[in-house]
Amino acid sequence: MTDLALNLGYVGLFLITFLASTIFPFPSELVVTAMPPLGYNLWLVIIVAMTGSFLGNLVNYYVGAKGTDFVFSRYISIKPERWAQAEGYFRRWGVYSLLFSWLPVVGDPLTIVAGAFHVDLRAFAFWVLLGKLVRYLVFFGIFSSFFDNF
Repeated sequence: MTDLALNLGYVGLFLITFLASTIFPFPSELVVTAMPPLGYNLWLVIIVAMTGSFLGNLVNYYVGAKGTDFVFSRYISIKPERWAQAEGYFRRWGVYSLLFSWLPVVGDPLTIVAGAFHVDLRAFAFWVLLGKLVRYLVFFGIFSSFFDNF
């Protein structure tokens, strides 16, 4: 799948980050990391990755907003422990917890919980996008400290 995404360029990057941000576990870091050394523009990689990732989280938001019981009982299974953990973070930190929507395990359920709690879509978009921007800036900052070809 990584090879396919890299062969598709920015479209592949978009697709892989979109899938990785829905509740389907799919690692996107390898593709995101590989693209700048292959000649892709770093800022365009960040923008496309953020867009795909955000839209995947937006799908999660609408799953939460439109009826988690219906969707989960028919199509999707989230472990009750993950859901409880995400709900606990959200109850404690509110919309600020969406800064961490990129985290493995709890990030995707956080965006579903935000939809279930009917968080204002503008606040959702702001905090999720800010979290993703910080993630990629830190990610590439750390990555570039190991490799000087950025």
